[in-house]
Amino acid sequence: MTKVLVLHNVSLVRSALAALLRSEGPFEVTTAGWRSAARQAESLRPDVTVVDLDCPGTTAVLADHGRSAADRQVLSSPSPVLVLASAGAPGSLHRAFRAEARGYVDKDGSPGRLVRAVRRVAAGERFIDASLASAFMEADPLPLSPRELSVLARAAEGDSIAEIARALHLASGTVRNYMAAATRKTGARNLIDAIRISRGAGWV
Repeated sequence: MTKVLVLHNVSLVRSALAALLRSEGPFEVTTAGWRSAARQAESLRPDVTVVDLDCPGTTAVLADHGRSAADRQVLSSPSPVLVLASAGAPGSLHRAFRAEARGYVDKDGSPGRLVRAVRRVAAGERFIDASLASAFMEADPLPLSPRELSVLARAAEGDSIAEIARALHLASGTVRNYMAAATRKTGARNLIDAIRISRGAGWV
């Protein structure tokens, strides 16, 4: 039986995804929000982890890929990641690609596409919806370094400088420097404008 971990901060959404997968095949499905994601990934050792790119919290985790022990547990574990994405947000697809996601399913597609994608990714194959392929090509070049993106993504989630510094194991002054660099590189007037520009491009 294929073990699947569904991550989403909205209980109703993850319950609906779990119900769909259970009804379509021999899937043992566990669901969790981002706060318990690392713990669930460690205890379950899923064959596939399903992540919604539009889910609050996903941006910061993808941007921090490889930076913290908890994020490595979710995104760098033996479990391949399958993302649910929208063609209208090509920047988020590139974030997932940099985080080494193995599958990409268009959220506007049929439920059967998700089922097939889970099976393919669990079998060690790559899966990319054709409707998302062009979106990869349309994404604007990302001017930010991985660390600048991590800081900006967490700021976009509402984290304070102190919270970002603790999460990324940085000094508060270093966080401010990364914020200033991100603001400059995006051509923004201030941090709020940098977040707006980056969200519009799909980077955070």
